[in-house]
Amino acid sequence: MEAVVASKPMIKVAAICGSLRKASNNRGLIRTALELTKESINGIEMEYVDISPLPMLNTDLVVDGKLPPAVEAFRQKILQSDSILFASPEYNYSLTGPLKNALDWGSLSPNVWANKAAAIVSAGGGFGGARSHYHLRQVGVFLDLHFINKPEFYLKAFEPPAKFDSDGNLIDEASKEKMKQVLVALQAFTLRLQPKN
Repeated sequence: MEAVVASKPMIKVAAICGSLRKASNNRGLIRTALELTKESINGIEMEYVDISPLPMLNTDLVVDGKLPPAVEAFRQKILQSDSILFASPEYNYSLTGPLKNALDWGSLSPNVWANKAAAIVSAGGGFGGARSHYHLRQVGVFLDLHFINKPEFYLKAFEPPAKFDSDGNLIDEASKEKMKQVLVALQAFTLRLQPKN
């Protein structure tokens, strides 16, 4: 008799980095998440969604009800996702301007963020970007984003042992394992929020 193994349904995750710098440690966290979903976590399809093409929010750019093409493409990527992974560096105790800009474009009616599960990861000095989490969570309340509570992931990037290589790639195995825990929690929470058929 063959055993029947139920596989987890596939979820789509949009991965967004608040830093535009190519060698950013936070972008390295997104690259690690992408690798983990391909190599060791079943049931997650993740796509990096680049926010650098987005113009600064200016509703004068909406002409005859049509958004700029880069904005519409971005919004479609978010609409097609089940959940969001944010890599949010901390700038002056807050999230970055480019990330806030992306959140604002997505919030225009209809709000593409609404009712999606989300998780935040960050790397940096001092508190490892933790203060950006608090601000992003506050913004998310208004946008109807639903963040996982645990595990929290804010990595003190400059404390020994080395966490990243010179290209911003995560090399610390313990941090990779914690990232995996975040992704598994995001997957479970996403499935929990989805309507039952």
